[in-house]
Amino acid sequence: MLVAVSLAACSPGAPRGVDKDKLDAAVSDAIGDPASCLLIAEKATGKVVYRYNTATVCARQLPACQGQAVWQVKDLLAATVKDGQPRALSCNTTADASRGVSWASGVLPAKGLVYAAMMEGTRTFPGRMMAERIEPRLQDLGLK
Repeated sequence: MLVAVSLAACSPGAPRGVDKDKLDAAVSDAIGDPASCLLIAEKATGKVVYRYNTATVCARQLPACQGQAVWQVKDLLAATVKDGQPRALSCNTTADASRGVSWASGVLPAKGLVYAAMMEGTRTFPGRMMAERIEPRLQDLGLK
């Protein structure tokens, strides 16, 4: 029990003024999958204020879909914090093209935040579609 409480204490909650349960449900509806991750951070500091899914899922290293680089979601988040540029990328993660990864990121100006998301698997949305599914739900919660 103590371990579960300790782990929960390490997990970011939700952006100020946003109900975590509603945010979890919105992200789940948009890109929910056991292999999906979404991080939201403060634009000014890069401090993560929300994480959808476990730290293990979010720490997976996958092709960045740009050259030979590999990313974790935090790398995409850091790039978006730094330059404020949205990204929507996708590529295969296996040679036989049976699995893919998608990346999406953007700025959430209403609260001075940025987000980055990743989805990997056999039925992955393209990066642009992932962004198109996430952003309206974040806007509905007052984040965009």
